[in-house]
Amino acid sequence: MFDWGVPYASLVATILCFSGVALFCGCGHVALTGTVTILESHFSRVTSDHAMLTDVIQLMQYVIYGIASFFFLYGIILLAEGFYTTSAVKELHSEFKTTICGRCISGMFVFLTYILGVAWLGVFGFSAVPVFLFYNMWSTCATMRSPMANMTNIDSICVDVRQYGIIPWNATPGKACGSTLSDICNTNEFYLSYHLYIVACAGAGATVIALIHFLMILSANWAYLKDASQMHAYQDIKMKEERELQDITSRSKECLNSYT
Repeated sequence: MFDWGVPYASLVATILCFSGVALFCGCGHVALTGTVTILESHFSRVTSDHAMLTDVIQLMQYVIYGIASFFFLYGIILLAEGFYTTSAVKELHSEFKTTICGRCISGMFVFLTYILGVAWLGVFGFSAVPVFLFYNMWSTCATMRSPMANMTNIDSICVDVRQYGIIPWNATPGKACGSTLSDICNTNEFYLSYHLYIVACAGAGATVIALIHFLMILSANWAYLKDASQMHAYQDIKMKEERELQDITSRSKECLNSYT
């Protein structure tokens, strides 16, 4: 029976990874739905103008389902690998043996986690884009409510989402100005989507931190397994030499006894 050690570092990284992915996937899914509602209600009332955008958002929502399922499984696998490595190091001086296959699997996890970490850096940057767009709308609405806005024509203050490439230039109306823009900022869809995008971006950042944490843990675990393998190889050679020395000593004694 092995005295299984608890990999606290892997456990913390797993919890952080699950939390970040859950925030990103859950909040991102709802925020995308709210974005479609805002566009259809205020910026693109013709279905054909935003049909491609709607398809892209639906595809992104399906991708979110896949990301959530994959990282749930991957986090459990990395946690199990942490238990395995902790036990391997803890049983370094016992009969527990680390195999070449085990070290190869640890190395594969290091490489895969590195690739996922780079990919999630891109996801984190991409998730900041809707936060920036919604912040521009919110700041524009805040500007209209400021005292300085009384000095200008409020209807001349507009937000045109067509300039961001979200919808085509021939979309109707494509932009919102004055009181219409202020009403959009006061809707539940805008308020909820804006804050959900912020939380989703924070979740993506937490996932990046978790993957970096996993990468450090996996690299250390691979080094531990390598040291454990070298230690066992050294012990095997040492035991073999000791047996050979004992055999030589015993044969020498037998030869000496036969001459006497």
